[in-house]
Amino acid sequence: MEILDDITVDLSPGQVLLRLRVSPESSDADAVRALLDRVSPLIRPKAIYDLCYVGGKTATTVEIGGVVFRSRVLRVNLDGTHRVFPYIATCGTELEDVPSLPDDPVHRYWLEEIKAMALSAASAHLRQHIEDKYKPGRMSQMAPGSLQDWPITQQTQLFSLFGDVEARIGVRLTDSFLMLPLKSVSGILFPTEISFESCRLCPRAVCPGRCAPYDENLWAERYAEK
Repeated sequence: MEILDDITVDLSPGQVLLRLRVSPESSDADAVRALLDRVSPLIRPKAIYDLCYVGGKTATTVEIGGVVFRSRVLRVNLDGTHRVFPYIATCGTELEDVPSLPDDPVHRYWLEEIKAMALSAASAHLRQHIEDKYKPGRMSQMAPGSLQDWPITQQTQLFSLFGDVEARIGVRLTDSFLMLPLKSVSGILFPTEISFESCRLCPRAVCPGRCAPYDENLWAERYAEK
């Protein structure tokens, strides 16, 4: 198990303004720059991961690091894979209560987007760290709750791999299986010869996070029990 808590995040005003779609010449730009000046010293994203080995399997379950996960898709995706990298990454608790932040929905939105950028930096750092250290080759990932086949309730099993996650990186799992801080992600990175995107198995028509088109034939072709 390894904690990554020295992650450099260098957010330039230009990057943030572009993300927020705020014109550099607009009246809001100065307010965004002032907010960034205020929160930059507080940006401390973190991640925790472990190298785990794949154990016993059934048609719909797979054991990882001694913990049994129930997902037909995960189980099939790990065929031929012997080691995986469960992880949790977060923007950090330091950004949760920014002193003297105006009680204004626009400022709150700006702050949430800065948190998202910090989380993206943590996720990218984590992936690069694993690639540099373990040389796994091409990797894909899955996350509890991304598919009906692997429900969000399986967050409990994932968190159990790391013990007291809140004490280690500040992320808490609620009774409804959401993570706090909200700008946190969890999942399993795994080596694969065939790239996988959960979106290809999700038929939801409207989804702002979609990163691949739905493939209505993929389940039958690869994941249906024969």
